[in-house]
This record gives sequence, C-alpha cells and structure tokens, in this order.
Amino acid sequence: MTNRSFLPGDDPPIVVTIDGPAGAGKTTVSRMLASRLGYRYLDTGALYRAVAVSVSNAGCAPDDLPCIQRVIAALEIDCQVSDTGALDVLVGGKAVTHLLRSPEIAMFASRLSALPMVREALLGIQRKIGENGGVVCEGRDMGTVVFPDARAKFYLDASPKIRAERRYLELAASAAAVQVDLDEIEAQIRQRDEADMSRPIAPLRIPQDAFVIDSSLLSLDEVVQCMEDRTRSLSGEKR
Repeated sequence: MTNRSFLPGDDPPIVVTIDGPAGAGKTTVSRMLASRLGYRYLDTGALYRAVAVSVSNAGCAPDDLPCIQRVIAALEIDCQVSDTGALDVLVGGKAVTHLLRSPEIAMFASRLSALPMVREALLGIQRKIGENGGVVCEGRDMGTVVFPDARAKFYLDASPKIRAERRYLELAASAAAVQVDLDEIEAQIRQRDEADMSRPIAPLRIPQDAFVIDSSLLSLDEVVQCMEDRTRSLSGEKR
C-alpha cells in the first residue's frame, strides 16, 4: 500500500522517513520535525536496541539463534510519548529507555538487526504504527524497506569524526562519561557503519527519491527547517 502524505488540514497526513548512519542526529531532528508538523515520532533504532537489551539480559550469545528466537517470541515492546515529548520504550511493561544508548547495546543491536527473525518481528510493529500516516520514522531502512512508498524521504549524514564528537558530548552528560574515549567512539562508529552497510539484509543505503542532507556543518534548526520546508512542499503535490 502506498503511504500518501499530506499535512493536517489538507488531506490524510503522510509518512516521513529519515534514514542515515549512527550518530548523524536522526533522533533529535526527527523529534523536532515531528513536533513542528504535529506528527507522532517513531525511533525504530530504539526498538532494535530494546530487543538487544532483552536478548542480552536473557544471556543469549549473538550467534545463539534458538535462544534469541525464544526471547523474541515472548517479547512485548511498546513506545509511549510522555507529556514532555520524550519517548519511553517499554519491554514487558518496564521502561528500558535509560539502557538503550550505551555503545555496547548499539553494537549488539546492529548485529541483531541483521537477523531475519528480528527484522520480521519488528517490521509489522513499525508498519502498524505508520499505517495511517502522520508519523516521522527514523532508522536505517525506513525509506528502503519499511515504508518504500513514503512521500517524504530523507537521508541524514555527517562525517564519522563529527558524529563521534556529538556522541561523546551526549555520553559526557551521563554517568557513563568516565568510561568514554573519543577515539574509541569514532572507531565504534566506523565499525558500525561498515556493519550496517555490508549486512546482507536491508543494508544501510540512500533510499530512492530521498533528499540527502549532510549535517556536518549545519545547525539542528537548519536541518529541521530544510526538512519541514520540503515536507510541506511535497505534501501539496497531487498524484
């Protein structure tokens, strides 16, 4: 089914996808864009990291497929937006949001995302959330696999060095700061890029018809304004 996209007050609202590598700013930009458009926000990366937390807590090794399958079969994931606009991810009714941003969980999530059983389990959840439009979805295969017919597609990029610096500042504000090394973060980001781009299933790539934005030298507001202007322009087009 094609996801037709229009803004509130016109026709049915659209699905907006924002793909790109780790640390490019997709999460912050997506939240800001969703707020400006009056849309819901879906952090698909958080869904995969929630799976990673669950699998890790169950003691499954990355190559122990039967163990991973058992965890996924019993998994209950839900996303809730608080009054402040923050996204809370719950697994089995318990919030795990505070566990999702560590480099270790991010790397584990990347490995798990290459497994067909994991992707299949989350694909239906994501499409269900976006079936009526009015949602900004960010991840690594939103415009290529999950919503290939989305009207507004973006690919947000930035250099590995810039992305590492941003992630360092983010972690420096948390208790994990004592464990953080900037060079190590950049190495992990480059490793993550290679893993995401070379995986056999739904590799990271620029979606067809996507508008590419390099945020290395742009402010958050400049990126969001560009996306908002383009989304509103596209939403006015008729097929």
